[in-house]
Amino acid sequence: MTSRPENPQLKIAAIQQKCTDDKAASLATSEKLIREAAKGGAQLVVLQELHATLYFCQTEDTDIFELAEPIPGPTSNRLADLAGELEIVLVGSIFERRMNGVYHNTSVVFDTDGSLAGIYRKMHIPDDPGFYEKFYFTPGDARFNDGRSGFTPINTSIGKLGVLVCWDQWYPEAARLMALAGADILIYPTAIGWDITDDPEEQARQLEAWVTVQRGHAVANNLPVIAPNRVGTEPDPTGQGDGIRFWGNSFICGPQGEFLARGDDQSECILTATLDRSRTESVRRIWPYLRDRRIDAYEDILKRVRD
Repeated sequence: MTSRPENPQLKIAAIQQKCTDDKAASLATSEKLIREAAKGGAQLVVLQELHATLYFCQTEDTDIFELAEPIPGPTSNRLADLAGELEIVLVGSIFERRMNGVYHNTSVVFDTDGSLAGIYRKMHIPDDPGFYEKFYFTPGDARFNDGRSGFTPINTSIGKLGVLVCWDQWYPEAARLMALAGADILIYPTAIGWDITDDPEEQARQLEAWVTVQRGHAVANNLPVIAPNRVGTEPDPTGQGDGIRFWGNSFICGPQGEFLARGDDQSECILTATLDRSRTESVRRIWPYLRDRRIDAYEDILKRVRD
């Protein structure tokens, strides 16, 4: 059972940044923004997906695997040190080398003492033009070796974090499983943007769909959502395509989908908001979706197609 926090007020920050092909420079930007967020009082800081590098999945290139790191490793150690120094809970993103030939898109969560609170390995892996992630990433295990579901919230000193990653945000099942396991917040580190050749109307539809589906997860589960996305145009390394313009629009919303903070589509920024963690319980008393679920009637959800 989830206990009530002694202090329901939690100040959070989501970081929206540009990335470069210089890993050290990208991490330096992340660190600068983390420090600014902590100085502003943030107790939880969330970075975007693959914040240490360019979004390398625009192409399939075996040399890119050299960017992968073990956990613990240089990037995770740096983030751990920052969390401990600043006494914050920090959510970062690692291109993880788990073993020879097995790589993951992994979120790492460090607690206020710098200890590794837990990891989440991206479960849904896309394979679309410009987003060739199946070439690089093995999906997270459906179950950890200790028997826990791959969709398990990470326990921290500020609560249970339902960390998911980017493509996971389109799947209501993932959000619901995190909620049923007691998540206090849903978190979606993201790298998503526009095909530059798409017309403005299509770009607007895509952005609105991305925002709406995540706000829907907030509403359906009565949980706040933090969704940091990258920003800036990153070229296609092969020169064959036009690259991706990452659309930013990072946001934080409350348990009824209400916007608490939102970024634009161009600027690096730190979004901050103060969550009242007691609101989930009060909202669920009025909108008892979890009470009224017909769990006896949902077995077909496990089928690929109901044909």
